[in-house]
Amino acid sequence: MSVRLLAEPWWVNLLLAVPPLGYFSWKRGGGLALAPKQLLSSGVFAAAFGFVEAAVVAYLRAATGLLPGYQGTLADVMRRSGEFYQQSQAIDQFPPSLLTLELFREAATMVMLLSVAFLAAAKMSSRAAVFLWTFAIWDITYYGALWATVRWPLSLRDADVLFLIPRPWISPVWFPLMVSVLAILAVLFARDSGRGG
Repeated sequence: MSVRLLAEPWWVNLLLAVPPLGYFSWKRGGGLALAPKQLLSSGVFAAAFGFVEAAVVAYLRAATGLLPGYQGTLADVMRRSGEFYQQSQAIDQFPPSLLTLELFREAATMVMLLSVAFLAAAKMSSRAAVFLWTFAIWDITYYGALWATVRWPLSLRDADVLFLIPRPWISPVWFPLMVSVLAILAVLFARDSGRGG
């Protein structure tokens, strides 16, 4: 069994640079003027939305026959699904109609996260920070909710399909989680607590 150390296609790996570049840009600009209330409210939205996304993925797996035990209890799903399910291979088994729907769902997800950023902040730099903040919390909650409900991923090394637009982005689960943690830290440390509001 080979372990992917980096994401594919190659340019997805550049996402690792986004949080530090954002941090240095925000600090050079005097820091982010984001109040704790802005981060809390956008973070609560992101966490709730992350759970909704995990539920949608579980529904898609069940609809395509890729979620063993879904006719029973959630405990049945937890017992059976993790050992059989491979997210990165499942994309090839999706019916074309659901794959098209999944592309539109991904686009709608980005629109929703961008909308929250535009509602939460007035300056573009703060909007970018809120987008990264909500994206990161959404992503971490998504994986946490999947693990809590269907016991996937079994390991942080499990391969996942991160996005389909413009083509499938595949990486081990640790990669998006690491980018998300870096994004959260970048936003927190770039805040100018004296100017938040």
